[in-house]
Amino acid sequence: MNVKGQAALVTGGSSGLGAATARALAKAGAKVAVLDVNLEGATKVAAEIGGIAVACDVADAASTEKAFAEAKAKHGAARVLINCAGVGPAARIVGKDGPMKLADFARVININLIGSFNAMRLAAADMQTLEPQADGERGVVICTASVAAYDGQIGQAAYSASKGGIVGLTLPAARELARFGIRVVTIAPGIFATPMLLGMPQPVQDSLAASIPFPSRLGTPEEYAKLAMHILDNVMLNGEVIRLDGAIRMPPK
Repeated sequence: MNVKGQAALVTGGSSGLGAATARALAKAGAKVAVLDVNLEGATKVAAEIGGIAVACDVADAASTEKAFAEAKAKHGAARVLINCAGVGPAARIVGKDGPMKLADFARVININLIGSFNAMRLAAADMQTLEPQADGERGVVICTASVAAYDGQIGQAAYSASKGGIVGLTLPAARELARFGIRVVTIAPGIFATPMLLGMPQPVQDSLAASIPFPSRLGTPEEYAKLAMHILDNVMLNGEVIRLDGAIRMPPK
């Protein structure tokens, strides 16, 4: 995929993995729409990269449809969708105060899994109408899972279930959309220096970094963005989930 001059959508683009990928796309010449519920943060990133900021709640159909329509009106139909919007609260199935609230579990599934599908379905509908590039490709969708999809820890039932759903979505989506020349690939990051993790006490961050075989440090959002850009460039990557984790395998807790 040659992204120069092409429209790209990045959900969860106001910070962390999404912001780094929005910057990388803009540097490569893409017209980037930064989508996020945090419009203030999205506006800052968009101003930095010469893109546009659009308010978007990926868990809400109407909000996402409106956001995609706004981005399309300004940049045209997107050939690239990067799904980075997500939440990761920790809660035990049965904690000190009793069973986990069902609404809390549903919120994580709605944002992480349903939100990814919601954005994918809308982007793919536009991508299939575009003229193919030289290699027959019309678009690329990159989703974000997590090593928690495979190595979910105690307290990560909702998060792991949501990310496992994204892993399970990847291949059937890639198979279905292949006839349109649309690829679907998922990145499963390990422990990365995102705002959520950087909010933890330093000793906790150090302990997590030391648990990674090599390199024994937190991953950076720029390393996620670098892989996303390679996926866009390498047309043979399709229907795959790529762990980006320094060989870590998470313990039970």
